[in-house]
Amino acid sequence: VRSGREMVWNAGPARAGAMCLGVLGALVIESAHAFSHAPMGGGAGSTMLRNSAPRGSFAAARPLGAGPSLAKPRRSGLALKMQQDPKDGVQDDSKGEGEFVDLGKESQKRFAGNPVAEDILRAMPVSKDVAYLFAGWSAVAASVVAAATIPGLPPTAPMITTFVLGYLAIVFEENVDINKSATALMMGVLCWAFVGPATGMDSAGVVHALDESLSEIAQIVFFLIGAMSIVEVVDAHKGFSIVTDKIQTTEKRELLVIVAGLSFFLSAVLDNLTTTIVMCSLLTKLVTDADRETRMKLGGMVVIAANAGGAWSPIGDVTTTMLWIGGQVTVAPLVAHVLLPSLVCTGVAVGVEYFNMRGQGPITVPPVEKSIKPRGQNLIFGVGVGGLLFVPVFKSVTHLPPVAGMLLSLGALWSITDRLHGEDAPKLKMPESLKRIDTAGCLFFMGILMAVSAMQEAGVLKQLATFLATLTSSDALLATVIGAASAVIDNVPLVAAAMGMYGLDVHGTDSEFWDLIAYCAGTGGSMLVIGSAAGIAYMGLEKVSFGWYLSKISPSAAAGYLAGVGTLVVQSKLLGAGAATVATVGTAAAVANSGLLNF
Repeated sequence: VRSGREMVWNAGPARAGAMCLGVLGALVIESAHAFSHAPMGGGAGSTMLRNSAPRGSFAAARPLGAGPSLAKPRRSGLALKMQQDPKDGVQDDSKGEGEFVDLGKESQKRFAGNPVAEDILRAMPVSKDVAYLFAGWSAVAASVVAAATIPGLPPTAPMITTFVLGYLAIVFEENVDINKSATALMMGVLCWAFVGPATGMDSAGVVHALDESLSEIAQIVFFLIGAMSIVEVVDAHKGFSIVTDKIQTTEKRELLVIVAGLSFFLSAVLDNLTTTIVMCSLLTKLVTDADRETRMKLGGMVVIAANAGGAWSPIGDVTTTMLWIGGQVTVAPLVAHVLLPSLVCTGVAVGVEYFNMRGQGPITVPPVEKSIKPRGQNLIFGVGVGGLLFVPVFKSVTHLPPVAGMLLSLGALWSITDRLHGEDAPKLKMPESLKRIDTAGCLFFMGILMAVSAMQEAGVLKQLATFLATLTSSDALLATVIGAASAVIDNVPLVAAAMGMYGLDVHGTDSEFWDLIAYCAGTGGSMLVIGSAAGIAYMGLEKVSFGWYLSKISPSAAAGYLAGVGTLVVQSKLLGAGAATVATVGTAAAVANSGLLNF
């Protein structure tokens, strides 16, 4: 590096500039090669670098080696794979040297595919994939320009056009082969670019509005980052096995009830995606491949129970978290009003499958594997779960936003893992867990919320709310439709749009409408395997087809969903809040005394 710097310094200005451009071009091209399948040895970057430098220089002596470091693959697996010593047959995971569950990768599996372009700069003209991308962008730009110039259209037409086209790209992301996070980020920024023309607001006003919006969005994003990081650390220490290893039954129907109940309550503390991955990984240890049909059905019930369990907890589902942070719901009334409908939803779905399993024999259990537990397993599990439960308490005491309590819990757990492991087991510490969280998912939420907040600032959502009010005056019907739509369309933008359409002046905090939105958006996605992050993870883990889920699981999910909606409406209209609280507490006590949690 020193000889190269001296060579550039001693050269004339023109030659030094040419050499620097050559090095920069080589870096760009070799970086492009790093993400392609092309050989790395004699690429165009190396050739350009050698041609741009004098004979005998450092660049001519050795090709630039940027590619291998950039192309280093991430390690991940479907379960916590542990190191094994063939001498004693005991698997050692005490230092975390095995591979861990990559929760982010499991939710992003459907994005895996061919690179956008191979040899993008070496092959001229550019590849067809990139050409198609530029053509698509040109078509979007033409549509937006047309919306802005056609006479008679409202000033918000360019923004609405951008949102609709971006949303279609998100819905059909597998066809366009572009990660939905990338689309959401571009859509969010472009929608804000049209706020000024749509509202007549000057640049200072737009910037001020954007600052306020980003402040609210950042709370949600950092809350999710903190929660996912805590869950990753607990998962790395195999903390969830403390609970799951107690399942010993071989009866199918008994296992169905236990797995569904455990998924329901575990999802309230974690989230539906993490719970599904943990429970489906557990099912592979409880049910062999010889009885894969049963395992797939149990996994389907895990998806339904995990989605329902996250609906009544402020930290159990991202949409419920959005409502909590936004002030639409508070903790105690949310639990009191939505817990019973969520239990009914799970109970009806499990009851249908329980009836279908009558007369079936016991399952075949795989052989038990001995393992060495990571150091501090019980401590990390207790602190991690306790830190998540501490967040609502901290908010109630200090009146600070929930993200503050989550970051406090994250810092405490981080400190414990640093002191606990030191330099002996770096993969069990927080920095490694931060690498495995679903960062792309957080950026997707950010882009979607930016786009929705832009339309809210422009008044688009108010106009939509007025239009919907002319179609129906029933909050229950509207929330039910939103929940059913979440089986096809991502529930995050649906809930964000509902929050923008109906302010707290229309539906106050803890009103029936927000309880219905929390329940319906959380459980409606279970009706299709692609309707929730939990379903997508289950689809990848068990290799379940869309048609199989539609025929085997969707009827039970739909029955449970409608039963829960009916329960919530009847509970709110006939019983009242006080009776709802009593009914919820009684139901929880009945479940606790039934032996379900004492497996």
